[in-house]
Amino acid sequence: MEPEFCFESRNNSCLKRNFPTPLRVTLYFILVVVIILTVCGNFLVTFSIAYFKQLHTPTNYLILALAMSDLLLGVFVMFPKMIRFVESCWYFGEFFCNVCMSFDVSLITASIINLSFIAVDRYYAVCHPLLYRTRISTNVVLIMILLCWTVSPIIGFGIVFLKLNILGIEDFYYNHFMCEGQCALIQGKLSSTVSSIFSFYLPAITLLGVYLKIFLVAQRQFKSIKTAGCVSSVKTSNKSQTKATKTLAIVMGAFLSCWTPFFVCNITNPFISHSLPPLLTETLVWVGCFNSAMNPIIYAFFYSWFKKAFQLITSGNIFKSDLSETTLFSE
Repeated sequence: MEPEFCFESRNNSCLKRNFPTPLRVTLYFILVVVIILTVCGNFLVTFSIAYFKQLHTPTNYLILALAMSDLLLGVFVMFPKMIRFVESCWYFGEFFCNVCMSFDVSLITASIINLSFIAVDRYYAVCHPLLYRTRISTNVVLIMILLCWTVSPIIGFGIVFLKLNILGIEDFYYNHFMCEGQCALIQGKLSSTVSSIFSFYLPAITLLGVYLKIFLVAQRQFKSIKTAGCVSSVKTSNKSQTKATKTLAIVMGAFLSCWTPFFVCNITNPFISHSLPPLLTETLVWVGCFNSAMNPIIYAFFYSWFKKAFQLITSGNIFKSDLSETTLFSE
């Protein structure tokens, strides 16, 4: 069987990987469902927090920023990435390829930075509750969000458009990877190491350390108050904070579970002459992207306010009258 190319009329065309038709249809179906869940779910989270005034809290603003990064990933990155994955060719031109890859890197970086700020928020809420309102005010959170959405595009667009990803391996890249229909972020040893450490590994270790600290402090506080015989009052006052911390810890755990396999391959591949199969790395990217669809599902299971907001929005009642002052939770 003769090899097929992405562009038969061009000399420097990439080879095309052909999936059997049933598999292609199945992949399109699965990925379209993931994209719809990502876009619709994160839109509901974003709209709910923005619309309902009771949800205008520092913690929820950070959740809003995280949902916005997932929403933008679903809108601007996942759809063209889906076609590239199933068809194994990029048909939208080099400039749009660079834009798509830049958004991809930027939004993943934004997610990990947002999760880091959420961990800081939870740290003060649990470990230093008396300082929480002064240290984590709305203005401080807005500065965090502004910092996140300034740094992330600089990293994402800088790496791609300044070609920092192929710094030091230019000849290797143009001789072995450059072809018409290719749209993949190939990184050299320096680029993959630096970007992976600062965009994932360092924040991930920090996140794990902060949540471990939160867990230990919470356990110590509960034991000390239990000894003092005030268990019922503690349960009442700390219930919402504990639930929020557990929920956001699950969000963090889901993020790390989905993205760790990709970043292990990303930092390893340049040191083994990029010998990992492209299909493996592309599949791991989609495993990571699936995390963007998981977060709203996590909120739906653990947050009563999300369930009630979802019911009000999907029922259409929200468009019949002003419900922004509606009480979504009592605690």
